[in-house]
Amino acid sequence: MSNSLDSIFISLKQAQSILALKNRAEKDRALASAAAAVDNARAAILEANSRDVENARKSGMKESLVDRLLLNDKRISDIIEGIEIIIRQEDPIGKIQTGWTIANGLQIEKVTVPLGVAAIIYESRPNVTADCAALAYKAGCSILLRGSSSALESNKVIVKAIKAGLESGGGIADAVALAESGSRDEIDEILKARGYIDAVLPRGGHELIRRVVENARVPVIETGEGNCHIYIEPSYLNTEENIDNAVEIVLNAKLQKPGVCNAVETLLIHKDAAETFMPKLAEKIAGKAELRCDAASKTAIGALSANLILKNAEEEDWKTEFLDYILAVKTVSSCGEAIAHINKYGTNHSEAILTNDLNSAEKFRAQVDAACVYVNASTRFTDGGQFGFGAELGISTQKFHARGPMGLEALTTIKYLITGSGQIRT
Repeated sequence: MSNSLDSIFISLKQAQSILALKNRAEKDRALASAAAAVDNARAAILEANSRDVENARKSGMKESLVDRLLLNDKRISDIIEGIEIIIRQEDPIGKIQTGWTIANGLQIEKVTVPLGVAAIIYESRPNVTADCAALAYKAGCSILLRGSSSALESNKVIVKAIKAGLESGGGIADAVALAESGSRDEIDEILKARGYIDAVLPRGGHELIRRVVENARVPVIETGEGNCHIYIEPSYLNTEENIDNAVEIVLNAKLQKPGVCNAVETLLIHKDAAETFMPKLAEKIAGKAELRCDAASKTAIGALSANLILKNAEEEDWKTEFLDYILAVKTVSSCGEAIAHINKYGTNHSEAILTNDLNSAEKFRAQVDAACVYVNASTRFTDGGQFGFGAELGISTQKFHARGPMGLEALTTIKYLITGSGQIRT
């Protein structure tokens, strides 16, 4: 090996072999010290982050993505709280999932063990740096963090604090490393590091994920982009209160944080609900987001307010994760048509139905191909913190090993432990 990350790969592998021997109390003590170190480094983190944000705005980054990059006191407190929740969780390592004895007396146990050395390649969000470092450490894994250049200054300070905290807490500081040159060549090095990196997780937009999946020579746990949908049926709009609630769900899913993967990108409205729902949605969303409507949903809106931005939807809109203040709207004639649209254009992330029809809810749950399927709620809850994991590595949209928000268990694998008394096979 002769690449720039060689020494980091070797150090991470050595650190993981030591970390694998640590018990829960030792890991939790080190993580508590890391959380305290992040708290003590608030001023330095915020100063570094302000430089990243300033540079991002100068480069023309849209505000919805700047918001993903931005840290403040509350968001740092959320990072610390996430680490504390991870500390309180059960240690996933060493659990006997099942055990049995075969006819010749051999005792077999299926036990959880650390996945090994993980690498995560991600965009913008510096909170991911702390989340993934803490999850990996608790799971007995070392981790290489490769964030985007837009968050590099923030990530450097956060990782410095975490490593110092781990060390002062009696932990293994070398179990956490940051690829900090900012060069895109780092990604290629990580993807080719067979024998050093046990799994790589891409977390970001379509192009990043495609690059990793197509070029990796190490196993990939694929986290996905989020082209998420909400489908509304007439049965949900049976009272004024429910109509207002449906509007609030859509607004929450679109506006609360549009630059994240669990934000809604397309609204599917049943043709018999459009005239009831669309005027109210248009009224509430005017001046806050742009609507891209098909002909029927556009007609259903009726009179347009002066500050409503309304465009005709095109085929490309159904395929797009906008990550912006844009909502595509399509009218459908049935639950089956909504499901077909979602399975054609969705990214297997998070999908929602608003209905009071039990049959429709059951059909939607059974037939929609997604990691998370909601009935009568916003898609914004697809998040490790919201699910009670404290933090997440990302949202897996694949169908093996891990799916949905990935917490501690996503960084484990299994080992069979066999105990005998001199048996030989005949």
